[in-house]
Amino acid sequence: MTEPRPPLPPFTEETAKQKVQAAEDGWNNRNPEKVAMAYTPDSQWRNRDEFLNGREEIVEFLTNKWSKELDYRLIKELWAYTNNRIAVRFAYEWQDDAGQWFRSYGNENWEFDEHGYMAVRRASINDLPIAESDRKFHWELGPRPTDHPSLSDLGL
Repeated sequence: MTEPRPPLPPFTEETAKQKVQAAEDGWNNRNPEKVAMAYTPDSQWRNRDEFLNGREEIVEFLTNKWSKELDYRLIKELWAYTNNRIAVRFAYEWQDDAGQWFRSYGNENWEFDEHGYMAVRRASINDLPIAESDRKFHWELGPRPTDHPSLSDLGL
């Protein structure tokens, strides 16, 4: 039996925002095994030009991602929702091992099963090199503080 992962569909604006915040917090903790548990065992992903199937591939992908995208900080924002689907927009900042900073912008489409696990994730992402002085995400590594501005507040 699958343990429910609230909030469950059908989503309201409030519960969709809760799901988005939980995803943001999980990714900002950068623990691939824990993040993967938010997805169905057979979850299907498209991330840029990569196609993944299942939690094992998600763990491998996130482990590689966060070994290359250093000092990763992410903000997600609800774009739209209906029944068991949520669309988000996001931006994250990171630097490579040479010290070049980037801001990556993107959109994700999510579909959840009846137990609240994400079964489908489709992500489109673009990377923009930025100067360190142009960074906007300055909190300590980990979840974004509740008083930190949102993407809309930052004009992103």
